Amino acid sequence: MSFPGEESSCINEDIENDVTSSCRNLVVTEREDIVEETTGWIKSRTVLGIMGFLGFANVYAMRVNLSVAIVAMINSTIPIPSNDSTLDVCPTSTPSNDSVPAKPGEFNWTPEQQSIILGSFFYGYVLTQIPGGRIAEIFGGKLVYGVGVLLTAIFTILSPIAAFVDFKFFIVVRVLEGLGEGVTYPAMHAMLARWIPPLERSKFAAYVYAGSNIGTVISLPISGWLCTLDYAGGWPLCFYLFGGLGVIWFIAWMLLVYDSPQTHPRICPKEVEYITHSIGPQEERPIAIPWCKFLTCLPLWAILIAQCGQSWLFYTQLTELPTYMNNILHFDIISNARLSALPYLTAWIAGIVISIFADWILSKGWISRLTSMKLWNTVAAFIPALGLLGIAWAGCDRMAVMLLLSITSAFGGAVYAGNQMNHIDLSPQLAGTMYGITNAASNICGFMAPYVIGLIIDPEQQTLGQWREVFYLAAAIDLGANLFYLFFASTQEQDWSRPDNDDMTASAPVESLFVAES
Repeated sequence: MSFPGEESSCINEDIENDVTSSCRNLVVTEREDIVEETTGWIKSRTVLGIMGFLGFANVYAMRVNLSVAIVAMINSTIPIPSNDSTLDVCPTSTPSNDSVPAKPGEFNWTPEQQSIILGSFFYGYVLTQIPGGRIAEIFGGKLVYGVGVLLTAIFTILSPIAAFVDFKFFIVVRVLEGLGEGVTYPAMHAMLARWIPPLERSKFAAYVYAGSNIGTVISLPISGWLCTLDYAGGWPLCFYLFGGLGVIWFIAWMLLVYDSPQTHPRICPKEVEYITHSIGPQEERPIAIPWCKFLTCLPLWAILIAQCGQSWLFYTQLTELPTYMNNILHFDIISNARLSALPYLTAWIAGIVISIFADWILSKGWISRLTSMKLWNTVAAFIPALGLLGIAWAGCDRMAVMLLLSITSAFGGAVYAGNQMNHIDLSPQLAGTMYGITNAASNICGFMAPYVIGLIIDPEQQTLGQWREVFYLAAAIDLGANLFYLFFASTQEQDWSRPDNDDMTASAPVESLFVAES
């Protein structure tokens, strides 16, 4: 079926073969038996998903490679503890034939300086979250997302040079890299609000945002291997390789992706019709930001606090796990990197499977959207938190630690069916800005977690007891944040989402769109 007034070369099935031989891939939705016929072998929104996935894989590879590279960059880490049984430490393992001898790095950075470096990325990252989402809503997310990845790639390439020049200069470059990457998530959220029908959002978010997990899976072992190639440059290769891939990705993104279905020159009109009907009417002009309504919106606070709790646990693993494995479990750098990647591999696979399952249950009508989000958000918070508690008591049992991390982290992927797409339910028009707000707040944990961990861990003698405190803290914050989400989350579109009066539209100058509306 088609809508009155819309012209389509693919609507009339009697002349379909005369118009185009590539309108295929019949998809029958459960909403009023709408038929979607897309041009070519692949849907245009699928291209968006693939490129978005590769973009997040790139930016996360560029973000996390430092977690491995810093082990090779520093001249010394924590002194290796003795096998004295009176100390709360793990005994050193006997080197195997496969172990790579540790080589002193070029930099004499203290543990405090290392924590500052690992967290400096997030100083810039949080600053561009809200502007990135808002600019994407006004002008479209294609250029915002693409330029964000490109800037991240450029500053990643400059990172080794900055490190050799000066410690402070290296921090500045990491901050600038964070500024570039900060726009990516809110810009993509604004694009998904325009492109993806509601019943596809959980699995589509899993496909796209899970690029962060696969980027981590790829980056950690490759970075560990590159750090051992002294004849080819060693650890700087981690930055040059992934930075160069980011530049190549940017070129492909600009050629293949468009801001909305209506502006795509090669999309089949049937796909445009399907997306438009599924999402509903979109405001042609962006509305002004109702800041005061944001401040008093408990469902938005629920998303923000839930993301903060999950981010604290996530960044505890992301930035500190390689250090823990190196200094406590005594893995060599290659084993360290490979094993550090396992939890993100399981999270990537499980995130996609869980999201497909969650969307399937919703399509059957067996569960409401709100109940579904609360259920999967609880799974994403509760099981990984229990995993950290288990790790706290697994002690020096390396196999048990890695099994716990890998199995429990898999359930962290349920977050894509949890709070990640909740912003679009509250307001499709302002999803990018709201995601920028919540992601900025949650990523403060990106530099707060390493800083607090640096206060807990004794730089002279790390012990299992100190690391247990780190794991207890992360688990407690995550579980407490999930409780708040259970009480106050909502999927109801807010009354300020689609204002009827013209005062909230973009008929005023662009700068007025950032002015508060009460």
